[in-house]
Amino acid sequence: MILILFGVFFLMVFLNIPIAVSLGLTAMIGLSAGGFPFSMFPNVMYASIGKFALLAIPFFVLAGSIMEYAGISQRLVNFARTCVGHRKSGMLAVTVIVCCFFAAISGSGPATVAALGTILIPAMVHQGYDRGTSTALLSASGAIGIIIPPSIAFVVYASCTDTSVGALFSAGIIPGILVGVSYLIAAMFASKNVDVQMLPKATAAERWKAFKEAFWALLMPVIILGGIYGGIFTPTEAAGVSVIYGLFVGVFIYREIHAKELVKIFVDAAVSSATIMFIIACAAVYAWIMTTSGVAADLSSAILSVSENKIIILIIINVIFLIAGCFLDANSAFYILLPIITPVLASLGVDMVHAGVFLTVNMAIGLITPPVGINLYVGCKAGEVSVAEICRKIVPFLIAGIVSLLLITYVEPISMFLPRLFGQA
Repeated sequence: MILILFGVFFLMVFLNIPIAVSLGLTAMIGLSAGGFPFSMFPNVMYASIGKFALLAIPFFVLAGSIMEYAGISQRLVNFARTCVGHRKSGMLAVTVIVCCFFAAISGSGPATVAALGTILIPAMVHQGYDRGTSTALLSASGAIGIIIPPSIAFVVYASCTDTSVGALFSAGIIPGILVGVSYLIAAMFASKNVDVQMLPKATAAERWKAFKEAFWALLMPVIILGGIYGGIFTPTEAAGVSVIYGLFVGVFIYREIHAKELVKIFVDAAVSSATIMFIIACAAVYAWIMTTSGVAADLSSAILSVSENKIIILIIINVIFLIAGCFLDANSAFYILLPIITPVLASLGVDMVHAGVFLTVNMAIGLITPPVGINLYVGCKAGEVSVAEICRKIVPFLIAGIVSLLLITYVEPISMFLPRLFGQA
């Protein structure tokens, strides 16, 4: 059964068959080989996506789509530029800061790169930075979108492990900032010999004007996270609130969204949401077969038999997820691997909130890891660079990401300080 589940699946992936289809077909073959009734396929699919927590996914996707069309990207860039753009490496800092803010709105790495790429990459190139390094920085910073809350990956992880979404959201804040700082340092190192054209320092009036224009965009994550941690609404309800708020800002305040854009916004969000939910449904059947057939338990025992040292086991888990991140998105990887990894983490006494953060950081690094790093391809399109060039330029950011990952994995307070402060752990 192990050969069927993993051999058939990876064969399909290498044949460039879509992930959801690969998971679904492999699950059907697994059902047949294991003697399970085919009626389990639709039953498990429906049960996996019929969860209240997962309702947050289409809402957060829609909110991100709304805010993308609402014109917040340029406003956030202008505000960040007036604050730090005049400093050496200022535009690099602007890129990381804006990506963190936009991540707190969209919850998606590729969406962050797509929305900001056409603005930030030309700005960095104009200032003197190499186009490949600029594209690599944006691709890497955009991956923070699945770490900084609200994160779709956290919602999926919470659904798989019955972990608090709110606790995961608060646990992701400090690690997300840490990863962003590490990427900024990597970009400064990669560009240390670049002759940068310094931007003029913004006046107080210019900063105030930029702040007023970006205020409503900056307020959105405050409302979402403040409402969750203040006990006003649940994370799923916060997703719905973010949609209403985004529509209000886009239509009545920024006035960037008109009736004709609304149709496209809802269609784009529906397609993206359907893609995610289809992957989750097929992956859930795959995971159910692994668990029911005993494959997950056997693999868990195999991992634990390698060593009794917690440090070594956590390294093995990170390596597994880093490799998985090269080929799979976070949603698929969680459903496939968590049935195997969760018993191992439990035996080691690892807090599941802490585990959710460092496993998600693994998947964020996977977004910029060849050969299937989604952010790299989105970044290549936005920055008009070749895949070969960006693969060379991404190396310093991969090193920085892995260093951050090790810190987050082994220094638990980085993840758990805020959840414990808010009484969530």
